[in-house]
Amino acid sequence: MINHSSETINHLFGLIGASVLFITGLVVLFKNLSKNETFGKKLRIFGTERHLNMNIFTLRKMRVLLVFVALFSMNIAFAHSISGSQNNGGVTDANGLRQNHWVIYNSMRHLPGYTDDAKVEEGDYKDNMKQGVWTSYFPSGAVKSKITFKDNRPEGYCVTYFENGNVQEEGTWSNNRWTGAYKLRYENGTIQHEFTYNENGKRSGENKYYYPNGKLMIDENCTDGKQTGVTTEYYDDGTVKAKEVFNNGALDTTQTQRFVQKTPQKAVDVIPVPVQKEAPKTSVTVVTTTEQPNPGASAAKVFNGEGYWKLYNQNKQVSKDGYFHGGKLMDGTIFIYSGDGILQKKAVYSGGVYQGDSPITEEDKK
Repeated sequence: MINHSSETINHLFGLIGASVLFITGLVVLFKNLSKNETFGKKLRIFGTERHLNMNIFTLRKMRVLLVFVALFSMNIAFAHSISGSQNNGGVTDANGLRQNHWVIYNSMRHLPGYTDDAKVEEGDYKDNMKQGVWTSYFPSGAVKSKITFKDNRPEGYCVTYFENGNVQEEGTWSNNRWTGAYKLRYENGTIQHEFTYNENGKRSGENKYYYPNGKLMIDENCTDGKQTGVTTEYYDDGTVKAKEVFNNGALDTTQTQRFVQKTPQKAVDVIPVPVQKEAPKTSVTVVTTTEQPNPGASAAKVFNGEGYWKLYNQNKQVSKDGYFHGGKLMDGTIFIYSGDGILQKKAVYSGGVYQGDSPITEEDKK
């Protein structure tokens, strides 16, 4: 952020410099005029006859003139500093607080990828706090986001864009979390998932996930961020893949139903979220020797590579959850973590083939 007092000082110095140039111009003007024989000798104070014509009266007149010019210039500079420096209609007031509409250029931010004259963002300030809709830009000039602010915090409707102009995500932001209806899209414009968040930012009600081709992937119900009731999963051709029953977030495997895809599986054009550049290779579905059923469960079994299993890594984090065959995950989710144990990705597999990524929820981060 810009230091507002330094902005005012810079403007003040700039005006003082201009005033000095103005005074210098007057000096040059008097010098040239003093060489003109038609100019009154009593005012030829810079000419060759200065030593003859200079007297106390002339000096007094010149001193008064220079003092008047200096005071006039300083008054302009001081008045400007009091009223505030300007930026495209916005001002920094006498207290160093930004007011009105501001356009922030990269010469003020120095962000990588932007030229100095590129717009980074713009919007309204009131007493140095962002208010209303602020628009941010990509280095290309395309709109990156439109976020509603109240007292410098996102509060209200927000929308972000891909650089191609398609909407990436949109919803309402309140108390540093999404609330109400929320949608996330693939870069091709189709919806990746649509959720409903409660006032605490946790999924509530019906939530849906979609394949990149627009077909429904998962239809679930949640209460306070936990799955409840029947969750229905679909193949990319629209046929039912599974029906799962959840009780307060826990899967009841005894009531889970799986269905064989009636039509031959087709390859799916995967269009991942921008931060997810590559899909995991099929080989990562193979279970490693460090992955086992929950070691803390009293009825933990030895993984045999067949049927439904929920596996955990050495850090006791879920690594794979779904149906296995021959030691490979055929239908389910792989959880991918960074070196420091932070969940980075949830890769969805069907028939042993990577289908796309499922969004990371607040529940996953616990």
